[in-house]
Amino acid sequence: MDTTLPNQLPQWQRLQQLAQQPWSITELFAKDAHRSSNFSLSAQGMFFDYSKQCLDESVKAELFELAKACRLPQKLAALYQGDKVNTSEKRAALHTALRLPKSARLTVDGVDVVAEVHDSLAKAEDLVDRIRGGLWRGYSGKAITDVVNIGVGGSDLGPVMANTALDEWADSNIRVHFVSNMDGTQLGSLLDKLNPETTLFIISSKSFGTVDTLSNAQTARAWLLTTGASPATLLRRHFIGISANTERVSAWGIAKEHQLKLWDWVGGRFSMWSAIGLAVAIRIGMPRFYEMLAGAHAMDEHFKHADFEHNLPVLLGLIGVWNSSFLGINAHTVLPYDGRLKYFPSYLTQLEMESNGKSVTHGGQPVPYATCPILWGEIGSNAQHAFYQLLHQGTQKVSCDFIACVNYYQSREADELKKQHALSLANCLAQSRVLAFGNDALAAKPDQVATELDKFKRYRGNQPSTTLLLDELTPASFGALIALYEHKVFVMASIWDINPFDQWGVEMGKQVANEVFAHIRLDTSVADTTADDAHKQAQLAAEAFDGSTQALLQHINQQLDS
Repeated sequence: MDTTLPNQLPQWQRLQQLAQQPWSITELFAKDAHRSSNFSLSAQGMFFDYSKQCLDESVKAELFELAKACRLPQKLAALYQGDKVNTSEKRAALHTALRLPKSARLTVDGVDVVAEVHDSLAKAEDLVDRIRGGLWRGYSGKAITDVVNIGVGGSDLGPVMANTALDEWADSNIRVHFVSNMDGTQLGSLLDKLNPETTLFIISSKSFGTVDTLSNAQTARAWLLTTGASPATLLRRHFIGISANTERVSAWGIAKEHQLKLWDWVGGRFSMWSAIGLAVAIRIGMPRFYEMLAGAHAMDEHFKHADFEHNLPVLLGLIGVWNSSFLGINAHTVLPYDGRLKYFPSYLTQLEMESNGKSVTHGGQPVPYATCPILWGEIGSNAQHAFYQLLHQGTQKVSCDFIACVNYYQSREADELKKQHALSLANCLAQSRVLAFGNDALAAKPDQVATELDKFKRYRGNQPSTTLLLDELTPASFGALIALYEHKVFVMASIWDINPFDQWGVEMGKQVANEVFAHIRLDTSVADTTADDAHKQAQLAAEAFDGSTQALLQHINQQLDS
């Protein structure tokens, strides 16, 4: 195995030298009259403008050479053909197979992957049609009116985002709800508003062992049992299970015909294309869901075949590497100027930071360079009145992705909505302009007398950004957008030589939580806990945990006992 670290490659070292020069976006535009066209492209129904990034042709050329030296083409081929690119877990990462057309062929370890995927989709389609058509009935014989998706992480963030983004395409009166928080308040307040006779629960968990999801599922089951209906009937008519662990789903009580399959080669944050998207399909219908898959597949094909110069995921990923590893920009914000994409930044926080928040290479060596930046975001109009102050006048360097849709379907009908949409687009373009050029962004510069207040009104500019304009937001373009960012993550991981498909960093917290949980006294009846028992528990906690955790446990238990 080649143990050469990426930063030992000559391409990396040349990029380090280029990064040392003083980069000025204003000067880059002044030097190149055609910069806006030289650093932009159109593909897959998107216009991609990266001219406001701190890079030039020499940097771009070296980034392409670095990608080749890091074997990006070979790694991409391995991803698509089902090699075990998830090296720590010795698994493939075949989320791209989830959106392959039925006519495609892909065999991995002797299994026809495409056939299995489409068998699962066909079963999902049958369930969707029954639910949407009023054929699925609750225990009292009434049709389902509400569907509750119980999941966490990728089993929640992806479906929530898609359901919101594509709600204008909904053609069903069935209401879809999402529950992820384990503390019970989210589910509890929702159950107060639902009718148990007409509510269906989807339990989405790859392992079917995630405590967050199962605790909510158990609460939902207990709520249904208060109706007095037969437990077997309730389980059969009010639960669907989606998991890779069919044994656990069956043991929990969900009927085989109401189980949908996942595979160990689907990471949670890459799973919305599978049966995990069932709640979305119920809301918008399977034909629209298939359109979303087709849009993602079109981006897969673009990533696979387009040359680097015209490859959206490659460019987006390499720009991310340049900013983080070479320019030292360790914060990145995603700013959609479209209310339908309100949950897109939240989705990306998991997709990018859980994937690339790593400090060990594939070979187990410590990483000596910056990897994934801290990522956050918000709808642009909200963000302008929140954290844009930091972007414009703070001390942190932050890179930005601006995302907007040129056409908005409602704007074709109402003049006021057209004006609002145009105003949103104007703000999107204006903010990226001010971030890039600072005070020079204002086209009209009237003569003014300098005042003491001016020092507080200084916009320094030179904050790099990319602007991504979708022709319009449809199920297909939405699918392409999500796939674009999935592939961006893979490009960055390939350059950094890290595994984007495992997430060991979330495991220890779960283990320690189980240890701590054993020391929280759930029974608030003091009579059931003798003083000796309480003393023994406190002593055990003192021996097991640090001083802070001991004090916090003591406070919690005192409050529970009072």
